[in-house]
Amino acid sequence: MTGEQILILGGTGEARALAKSLIDAERSVISSLAGRVDNPRLPVGPVRIGGFGGVDGLREWLISNRIQAVVDATHPFAATITRNAAQAASEAGVPLLRLRREPWTPTQADRWIRVPDLAAAADEVRRRGKRVLLTTGRQDVGEFADIDDVWFLIRVVDPPTAELPAHHEILRSRGPYDYDSELALLRENRIDLLVTKNSGGALTKAKLDAAAALGIDVIVVDRPIEPDVPAVSDVAAAQAWLERLLG
Repeated sequence: MTGEQILILGGTGEARALAKSLIDAERSVISSLAGRVDNPRLPVGPVRIGGFGGVDGLREWLISNRIQAVVDATHPFAATITRNAAQAASEAGVPLLRLRREPWTPTQADRWIRVPDLAAAADEVRRRGKRVLLTTGRQDVGEFADIDDVWFLIRVVDPPTAELPAHHEILRSRGPYDYDSELALLRENRIDLLVTKNSGGALTKAKLDAAAALGIDVIVVDRPIEPDVPAVSDVAAAQAWLERLLG
């Protein structure tokens, strides 16, 4: 292993792929996961799980562990850690790169209703939905808890942590999902509205293709605004950035 230490933030597929690629190249890497998912898919190499204690805690951690570069490969909606990482890295004088997958973009077949946040998504559900597939994550279900005239199929990896709407069913499952299965899920549950965040990537895109094929409206929550830092959208570009930086 080389002497520098690289910190990768996030438990995404991109984070895992980057960790493997760097370790295969004999780079010294530590991956950090927030610990919000039970039994997460772990990357190869050293892993720390849990928060840093805000900007101050992360800044001191970077300094005390002599981190030479940070790659923020967290989920596109992990806004707090992305902001904290940008500020902490800047204050510690550590170069930071954002590895952020490209967002989904609608085709002519898609019936998207784009909204800026989850509160706006809930407002649209009140106006449009009767049988809803909700795929925004377990921590966000509470935004829809007071909607009592809609039935929700709530798909999550781990049990929801917030208050639940009156009429619902919990479907615990982890992607990737394929088109045929998503089509069957929508049909069998007579879904007339899909709610999702614009996470991007191939892992869960099949639900959008299935919804388009069935003419189902999709409420798509836009990504939060991120700090202005160097950014790439694929693992190869992130590794190339590190190679240029570290030699």
